[in-house]
Amino acid sequence: MSPLLWIILIIIVLIVAIYITTYNGLQRSRVYVDEAWSQIDVQLKRRNDLIPNLVETTKGYAQHEKSTFESIVKLRDELTQVPQGNHEEAMKLSNQLTDSLKSIFALAEAYPDLKANQNFLKLQEELTNTENKIAYSRQLYNSSVATYDQKLLTFPSNLIAKIHGFTKVNYLETPAEEKNVPKVKF
Repeated sequence: MSPLLWIILIIIVLIVAIYITTYNGLQRSRVYVDEAWSQIDVQLKRRNDLIPNLVETTKGYAQHEKSTFESIVKLRDELTQVPQGNHEEAMKLSNQLTDSLKSIFALAEAYPDLKANQNFLKLQEELTNTENKIAYSRQLYNSSVATYDQKLLTFPSNLIAKIHGFTKVNYLETPAEEKNVPKVKF
């Protein structure tokens, strides 16, 4: 076999190896994005499971807050009906639900007996922990999306991504109203 033939064979093997490695890297990144969303989904389900207990515990103390409870239950039900791949809608409803839950926690200040209720305190702690896990999971998701999207934009993976139909994934963004500077009064 001539040296030129060996060189051509080595170049072909090298190109195939680069192609396979790049394709597998894209697939791995896409799996990380899906896994990161799955973590968010798990935490949203956990929160949804805790909400009925929190509402029931709080209801007895705050009868005139019925609209708050109805809003929370409605948002929870809407969140469970969001189609599996609609991440933006799921996070929009999740953010609204988080805001509604804050109003229940604020009720504890108006009802000292509720504030001392062990069930309420335990549920409040569980929901706070879950909210923290959701926030962490959102960060992980956005980091995974950044890595994946970066591969879609850089050479040579961008060529392989186009050939195989890989598409950009959107970040989970903070709602505009949450970006406003809070007003603090003394």
